[in-house]
Amino acid sequence: MVPPASADVTYTVMDYDQLDAWDADDHGAALKTFLNTCRDMKDVDWRNLCKFAEADPDPRQFFELFFRPVLIEDGNEAMFTGYFEPELEGDLYPSSRYKYPVYAMPEEAKVNNPWLPRREILNSDVMKGRGLEIAYVDDPVELFFLQIQGSGRIRLPNGSHIRVGYRGANGQPYRSIGVELIRRGVYDAHQVSADVIKNWVRRNPEDGRELLYHNPSYVFFREVNQVPAEDGPLGAMNRSVTAMRSIAVDPSFVPLGAPVWIEKDGKDPLHRLMIAQDTGSAIKGAQRADVFFGTGDAAGRAAGKLRDPGRMMVLMPIQRAYALLPEPLL
Repeated sequence: MVPPASADVTYTVMDYDQLDAWDADDHGAALKTFLNTCRDMKDVDWRNLCKFAEADPDPRQFFELFFRPVLIEDGNEAMFTGYFEPELEGDLYPSSRYKYPVYAMPEEAKVNNPWLPRREILNSDVMKGRGLEIAYVDDPVELFFLQIQGSGRIRLPNGSHIRVGYRGANGQPYRSIGVELIRRGVYDAHQVSADVIKNWVRRNPEDGRELLYHNPSYVFFREVNQVPAEDGPLGAMNRSVTAMRSIAVDPSFVPLGAPVWIEKDGKDPLHRLMIAQDTGSAIKGAQRADVFFGTGDAAGRAAGKLRDPGRMMVLMPIQRAYALLPEPLL
């Protein structure tokens, strides 16, 4: 993959001594995460590097010897957010408690893009009687946030779990309901988090339902029970993602599977080598990343608080890195 060529996109090849706290990171943990997906990268140079990585090299030397950090900028400010794998209460059959379906993707949504918006999907009979229900959960607000996260676990009454992963979306634009609450003057920007939004929707059921309709994007799922419970959910590369080492990126700028050095500013700075193993409908831009925090409520609370600036550099194979630079004027 070659990032888009545009007058608005710039590439700067950097040295490792320009990366803040590079020498303090656990490069071995990053290499282990890189190995989870590098075998699935298609291009020959990436696959060759994967073979070197499998030979148990010194992790820091491996990255420094074969890669160069590239700062890719598209004119937009850098932004880091967090995501997690939620765990919902549900059942395989509907009941008075479990009445909100988690849907598989209908055929017409696969071929028509965009398809129906959220409001029409939930308030018409288009999904009824087709066997598209994977499970039923007890909370429409948690289901809404499951769609934002793109994957999750559903705990069944007998204590077992099923895991669902992103299958596709209806092609409608993603609109943040947190931003909408700020626009309405309900909250200031620093007050908004996932928990704050959930509590507001529950306290205001009618207005809350309308708020959820503000986001016309709707995500469909698939069952992914081949993933062991102790592993992370599947990312966009169909491999488990790793807490605090995997990020979701915009693949039009960042190759999936590539190492990415992030320097997140804010209250709790984070300087760490991550691996780009996932995508998201809201993750757009060269300097945009979503950090995977793990599974469950604690991970969700931490992820929901993250919204910080900074910068990120993609570690590209050396020849690819320098090929991105503009040719010198004669």
